[in-house]
Amino acid sequence: MLSGRILTPEGWITGSIAFGDCIHRIIEGPAASGLTILPGFVDLHVHGAAGADSMQGGDAGAIIARTHARYGTTSLLGTTMTAKELDIRRALRGLAGVIAQRPQGGARMLGVHLEGPFLSQKRLGAQPPDVIPATLELVQSLHAIAPIRVLTIAPEVDGHLALIPELAALGIRVQVGHSAGSFEDGVAALRAGAAGFTHLYNGMTGLHHREPGIVGAALAHAEYAEIIPDLEHVSQGALRAALRAIPRLYGITDATSATGMPDGEYALGTQRVFKCAGCVRLAGGTLAGSVLTMDQALRNFVDLGLDLADASHRVSRYPADYLGEQLRGRLAPGAWADIVVLNEALRPVAVFVEGEAIDLN
Repeated sequence: MLSGRILTPEGWITGSIAFGDCIHRIIEGPAASGLTILPGFVDLHVHGAAGADSMQGGDAGAIIARTHARYGTTSLLGTTMTAKELDIRRALRGLAGVIAQRPQGGARMLGVHLEGPFLSQKRLGAQPPDVIPATLELVQSLHAIAPIRVLTIAPEVDGHLALIPELAALGIRVQVGHSAGSFEDGVAALRAGAAGFTHLYNGMTGLHHREPGIVGAALAHAEYAEIIPDLEHVSQGALRAALRAIPRLYGITDATSATGMPDGEYALGTQRVFKCAGCVRLAGGTLAGSVLTMDQALRNFVDLGLDLADASHRVSRYPADYLGEQLRGRLAPGAWADIVVLNEALRPVAVFVEGEAIDLN
């Protein structure tokens, strides 16, 4: 039983929450503690943590899940990079085991975000140049190894636009990203069944008043989009504009293997990246993922002026809803007991994943 100020789908109450692996009941009443109880964070774009990279296969997925759980993330998607097809298959085999069996002390890995390899050579960002044209057969064969929940695609690449409805029919959330396409390409992708945008602003054609680009398509038409709220990838002004334009804009970390580690050299797929001063960059200076954690994302949203309930929705409820995960991202009877307890500084003091208490040390 936990007590404090609890965010429910109907709003804030003061009281107690009783749970096992699922939430049994929420009881309104006095609470002795000054703690805040929120739904666990849901991160749909995670490459790594604690020196482990999702492309490594093996036990990397378990390390990633355990590390992010300590920061309040209770469910996540293991995320790929562009790579040779054999390397992607190896990575998916490694993630499949973690998806099938949640590691003790770790977040629930809900599936895969296939960020690479169906991208534009012109907007790779920190992705390696091993792009592959998408085909339904290839995606189906990868999907058979590990469930692909989100897939990033450059819609202007030949054949990709026509593929979007077929991918959506598989239950995959198709996102526009790493794209050199036009505003019209972005709108056409949405009309074809694309559901969102990958790390808004980054890795896509920007907004110009006569050529609004992919960013313009997102700001004008998107219901959902992910964004990296580390205040390095996107300025405060651009983040505020997106918050006003996109109703269910949600935060992701784009976290790399450098997350939770000291400054130094780390892996991001086949690339070498360097953590320094709270950022991760390629040797040439290009930002290459982040070391953001979801608790810091929450605090950054609050520092921007969002009230805590709105900020919480953007790191829990909205990404859960985007995936169709109606029993996650909210505190309600019958939902999974994915819970983060915060102190007055909005730092986790307790985390529960499906009712299991996570060791935060």
